[in-house]
Amino acid sequence: MMDELRAMLVEHGQEHVLGFWDELTPTERDALAEEIRQIDFPLLAVLHAGEHTAMSLKALANRAGPPPAFRLAAPQKNPFSVDEAKQRAAEALRAGQVGVILVAGGQGSRLGFEHPKGMYPIGPVSGNSLFQIHLEKILAASRRYGAAVPLCLMTSPATHDETIAFLDQHDRFGLPESDVTVFCQGTMPAVDAASGKLLLAEPGHLALSPDGHGGTLAALVRSGSLDALVERGIRYLFYLQVDNPLVDICGLEFLGYHLLSRSEMSTQVVAKQSPSDRVGNIVAVDGRLHVIEYSDADKEEAVKELLERRGPDGELEIWAGSIAVHVMDVAFLDRMAHTADALPFHLAKKKVSHLDRQGNLIDPSEPNAIKFERFIFDLLPEAQNAIVVEVDPARHFAPLKNAPGSAQDSPEAVQAQLIAEHTSWLRTAGVEIAEGVPVEISPLFALWADDLPAKIPPGTRVTEARFFC
Repeated sequence: MMDELRAMLVEHGQEHVLGFWDELTPTERDALAEEIRQIDFPLLAVLHAGEHTAMSLKALANRAGPPPAFRLAAPQKNPFSVDEAKQRAAEALRAGQVGVILVAGGQGSRLGFEHPKGMYPIGPVSGNSLFQIHLEKILAASRRYGAAVPLCLMTSPATHDETIAFLDQHDRFGLPESDVTVFCQGTMPAVDAASGKLLLAEPGHLALSPDGHGGTLAALVRSGSLDALVERGIRYLFYLQVDNPLVDICGLEFLGYHLLSRSEMSTQVVAKQSPSDRVGNIVAVDGRLHVIEYSDADKEEAVKELLERRGPDGELEIWAGSIAVHVMDVAFLDRMAHTADALPFHLAKKKVSHLDRQGNLIDPSEPNAIKFERFIFDLLPEAQNAIVVEVDPARHFAPLKNAPGSAQDSPEAVQAQLIAEHTSWLRTAGVEIAEGVPVEISPLFALWADDLPAKIPPGTRVTEARFFC
């Protein structure tokens, strides 16, 4: 094995990763050998050279404009009515044609929570986890429409085993085992920014990181999940990331617009309030949708100028901010899975701790390495009839990203949005709620606001914290 590995590594100038081989146990050697065999060395060299990556930012910015969209402020201009959309989506759900992809590879480290982020107890009254909220929405939709809504849940190497154990412990929150597939995304090695050399995290392990949410496509194929969806007759996949408990999973209006538009990939957006809002920017280029990351304004002046551009009314021209919620056709994903270079790599310079040749741990103070990621939104330019649908951020976008007490995207902020949304639902249904009293509604009690009137007696008053379940 040693001779085989050394020959492979010498060919690509990476033999230094065997520097501690003699100190490793047989098990550690097997693990390192497997990590090395998974690497596409020619691709890695091309990527480090700056080739085979996403379109030039400058070229993209210079040709970009605002996308056509289903806007909240002008529903009369939308080609389809809300009722038409809801009816079409309900038909697809009853026919068992809809599934869900939940991306859950992140750890809760920034929250001070050393577990998969999906396990974080975010329910403002119940303390229910992100996983429970999401899975119960899927279960509620399945019950409502009398057809299974299979879930494909993507983890990362850091979250995979603990996620499976957590879901098993809670019986997948009511979802049948046959309707839940958990699969792990791939990894990419970090390389030294100057030399392109692989970095060692430990004597027997390379410095690896998840390959981005764009790794979903490859992981679906590698795990056999995509073929299984095709065999089940699933035609449409609702995609979301685990950190946003306000996502209206399988929401009828969004799903219906996707279907009526014959779109291969649709995306939800919110209206940006500032050029620097930390969301991806949806733009149109030559009739195709693209996403420009907010951080790209720091890399390219043309991007900064584009994002600051305003129309005659003073509104931002590039107004549509992505919230990482999509609907995708399974046939489209299957086609892209067999299309070379369907998803380009994005390069990011990061600080990566690593061992030097003497085995000392180097903890750099400045970015020293390049990480490689793929993003699922890079499928948008390849999709036929791709559409943008605006949603109200107060009702649909509450990302949980930062530690308690942070200025934004904190647990307190997310819980406040959940309470506000559920308070609105209850008051619309005629419930009297004392000011400042927190309320929460289980998806199994009411998936949508219009479920409530039939379940709550007239004259109901709430004077202390209450979880409707």
